[in-house]
Amino acid sequence: MASRVVTTVLAGALPAPPHAPVAAAAGGGSKFIEWKNRPSRHRGIRCGIARASRSRPHYPSSAAWTAEDGVLEQLKSAVAALAIIAQISVALPANAILYSPDTNVPRTGELALRRAIPANPSMKTIQESLEDISYLLRIPQRKPYGSMEGDVKKAMKIALDNKEAMLGSMPAELKEKGSELYTSLLEGKGGLQSLLNYIKDKDNDRLSVALASSLDTIAELELLQAPGLSFLLPKQYLDYPRLTGRGVVEFTVEKGDGSTFVPTAGGEPKSVGTIQVVVDGYSAPLTAGNFAKLVLEGAYDGVTLKSANQAVIADSESGKKGYTIPLEVMPAGQFEPLYRSPLSIQDGELPVLPMSVYGSVAMAHSEDSEEYSSPTQFFFYLYDKRNSGLGGISFDEGQFSVFGYATTDGRDVLSQIKTGDKIRSAKLVQGRERLVLPAAASAPAPEDPAPAPADPSLAPAEG
Repeated sequence: MASRVVTTVLAGALPAPPHAPVAAAAGGGSKFIEWKNRPSRHRGIRCGIARASRSRPHYPSSAAWTAEDGVLEQLKSAVAALAIIAQISVALPANAILYSPDTNVPRTGELALRRAIPANPSMKTIQESLEDISYLLRIPQRKPYGSMEGDVKKAMKIALDNKEAMLGSMPAELKEKGSELYTSLLEGKGGLQSLLNYIKDKDNDRLSVALASSLDTIAELELLQAPGLSFLLPKQYLDYPRLTGRGVVEFTVEKGDGSTFVPTAGGEPKSVGTIQVVVDGYSAPLTAGNFAKLVLEGAYDGVTLKSANQAVIADSESGKKGYTIPLEVMPAGQFEPLYRSPLSIQDGELPVLPMSVYGSVAMAHSEDSEEYSSPTQFFFYLYDKRNSGLGGISFDEGQFSVFGYATTDGRDVLSQIKTGDKIRSAKLVQGRERLVLPAAASAPAPEDPAPAPADPSLAPAEG
């Protein structure tokens, strides 16, 4: 059971609810986001559409006016209207992506991390079918149970038809566990057959619980299929630390004024808070690797936090402990990250790991160039839809190296952090064996190394 919990944590992270912005300025040497006073270009997008004249047409004298002239005027008006529609259809998709309510961006860290796992195409198709049910369950009117049933049956057929391919892509030592998960996906308590039963009974509550269980099982299977990176790093970055999978960093935070953290779900106030972060090397291996290395070196122990508008910032003052790393963003639909190149959201480019999620974790920009990340300064982004475009996308989406998400263990803590609070300690509690350190940059072994994970899906795949 403990093994499954660990793997589930690595597979995804649930975000905290939106947090009201904190009116404090960001500090530090790196170029961080200026969250306040957004430039006017962020307040709206002009599409440059020609507008048809609204003045009355000049009619000739009544003697010359005929029915044919009336038809001609109507045709001219129709042509003008079609021209406007054509310009809108051309201009809006590229320039108004921030305002599209249908933008396909994961809204939770759990979903983003699940989608980021490089796995067998059949598994991804099953995953997409079940995620579609999650969307259909949110419809407030009458639920489309027929569509839900079709999605489950599609997923079940793919699983049955592609068993060998799904299990064959796993390393030999992991196939036994993979086979157990495969059986659980089909016949388990929260498996596909259970989903069909709950859909038939129109039991939305049990369906939601079982659906979450099925998606967790799929994520575990995908982790077994993805023991390492699915792409080769550029040659110029081979000497950088890199994380070849998932890891978990645990921060212990204490109040700077001696007050306590109050659990929002009830319970006794605590003098310290815990924030767990799942770091994703599948999509940002250099950024996650550099961060994990700094954590092992104790670079963030004792660091004072700063609360800014929509962000909590942490900066180790010893820049020598990090590397100057390039901006690293994996575009959706691509198989490797882009380096030193931010995404153009206005042109429809979207990241695999979006910043528009409460509790996303990213590196700030370097002092010298926005094509590079700060070697040490990172921030928790406190996403607030009220300060985003109508599509719910942050105005700074695709401009920073996002490399992970806070889990539910930190949902109460992030919303209560103020400037002056401190990180008592930061530890890499999972994924140490996934961290590849070049000889020249080897970090000292931690004083109290975490035991080897019980789940074999976390075994290293790259030396």
